[in-house]
Amino acid sequence: MKAVGITPRKAHTARLVELPMPDVDHVPNGRGVKVRILQVGVDGTDKELHLGEYGAAPEGFDFLVTGHESFGKVVEVGPNVKELEVGDYVVPTVRRPGHSLFDAIGNYDMTSDATYYERGINLRHGYMTEFFVDDPEYIVKVPKGLKHIAVLLEPMSICEKGIIQAYEINRRLKVWRPRRVAVMGAGPIGLLAALCCRIRNLETVVFGVDKRPFRNAELLDEIGASYCSVQERSVEQEYKEHGRFDMIFEATGFSPVVFDSMSALANNGCLILSSVTGGKRKVEVEADRLNLEFVLGNKVMFGTVNAHRGYFEQGLSDFALSEAEFPGWLSKLLSHPVDGLENFKQVLTHLFEAKNCTKAYLNVSKDD
Repeated sequence: MKAVGITPRKAHTARLVELPMPDVDHVPNGRGVKVRILQVGVDGTDKELHLGEYGAAPEGFDFLVTGHESFGKVVEVGPNVKELEVGDYVVPTVRRPGHSLFDAIGNYDMTSDATYYERGINLRHGYMTEFFVDDPEYIVKVPKGLKHIAVLLEPMSICEKGIIQAYEINRRLKVWRPRRVAVMGAGPIGLLAALCCRIRNLETVVFGVDKRPFRNAELLDEIGASYCSVQERSVEQEYKEHGRFDMIFEATGFSPVVFDSMSALANNGCLILSSVTGGKRKVEVEADRLNLEFVLGNKVMFGTVNAHRGYFEQGLSDFALSEAEFPGWLSKLLSHPVDGLENFKQVLTHLFEAKNCTKAYLNVSKDD
């Protein structure tokens, strides 16, 4: 079967490759589920993979099949699969277990292993292909009423994990009721993080580079979030006039923003870092001041990457709430579709070059 593969750590090597057709018998104990891919989204991680910044091929291969944001339909199940059946719509998770205690108890997204396994990113083939087979533990059923936005579920799970973890961390305070939130970055993750915050009725300010008119700023208007272009107003100006932020979700992919975010965080606040940066950028910071403010202000900064199925399931719940509160909004994020696996170069062009591209995605096959 066809797939899109890259040579890891070499730029611009994407090409069509061949993989053997997977079989449900490849999963032990009759627990295989075969899924036909319907859609695959692309994001900043895919851009960095295609630029050769990181990634690793599975053992025995000289290429890595990319694609970690996907949506599909079950076409076959093994004899001992009870959770799913043929015809179900599904989204697969991305991280796979390693060998640590956290992996053993299902928190494989929190592994302490030095080596991690992520489909479409590191040491496991991804979903930019025609079919895949996996255990139902890593496959989340999607209600039919949400299938039109299901390809957004993987990035939504990243936002859910970061925000839920912030609340978990601040259980240390016994009562933590954040009111004012900043999202750094107005790309797809930034938009979805803003949605998570608005669903929780939090005052939300999203910082981005582009000035209005800007499509993503207009989308934020529709859910009651504020948009601020840093070309017109700095993060410092905003918090000095209106107050610091109880929670900040950093999603720019530009590491120096982390230090602006540290300065903008309120006492007892949480700064969530979600950007994976593969470069070697260096900046000079006011280290003493930042350290002092974090110590005296009981502030927390933590990194979050990937998500286990619980965060995918929470994402589906919030999708349903979004469709009730902001009908049709999520569909507007799906801005640049491309039909056919053989046209993968076009979806990559959208990812790298298209203006006002909120989310580019590939329609791999048609739904029956």
